[in-house]
Amino acid sequence: MDEWPEALDRGQAGAAMAGESRSGDVAVFAPTPAGGLACLIDGLGHGPEAADAAEVCAAVVREHADAPPRELLELCHEALLDSRGAVMTAAWFDLEQGRLSWTGVGNVDARLLRAGPGLREEVALVFGGVIGYRLPKIRPAGMALARGDVLVMITDGIEGAISPALARGGGAQALAERIFAMHGKGNDDALAVVVRYR
Repeated sequence: MDEWPEALDRGQAGAAMAGESRSGDVAVFAPTPAGGLACLIDGLGHGPEAADAAEVCAAVVREHADAPPRELLELCHEALLDSRGAVMTAAWFDLEQGRLSWTGVGNVDARLLRAGPGLREEVALVFGGVIGYRLPKIRPAGMALARGDVLVMITDGIEGAISPALARGGGAQALAERIFAMHGKGNDDALAVVVRYR
């Protein structure tokens, strides 16, 4: 598979909870035939067992990035049956069609900030459940993607009201670092992922 597409500027910033050596929050950026898959995984809780679950899930995502969304999440679910479990949101960028599709299980927040004046955003519809414990029905949603649109995904170690960090704009890495610095709660693993379609 080719490398991550140049048209998708990406960044991530986060940290393990204080006192832990490994984070249970893991990002995956996987090239696909049509573009790329960005995925944010949060192993339940924190500590080594959360990190193990997230890393198992991430390995499945990397190996099967071009699988249909439902199949990909079912493969992750099977791989995590003997683990603590995880939640995740995944977003597929189809650069050939100019479209984004996304889906998720659990509480990994994802939003698409639309290019242009004002702060217009669309929020991913994610379904309650835990991968490896209770997998809900997977219903991906799709939408047109325009140059300048920005995908932001955050785990629950980051406050949801991140508008102040987004107001100054910037590249994907700068945005991710600002979200984490300004809105990280400090009482859990935390990770912010940003992908800008440039």
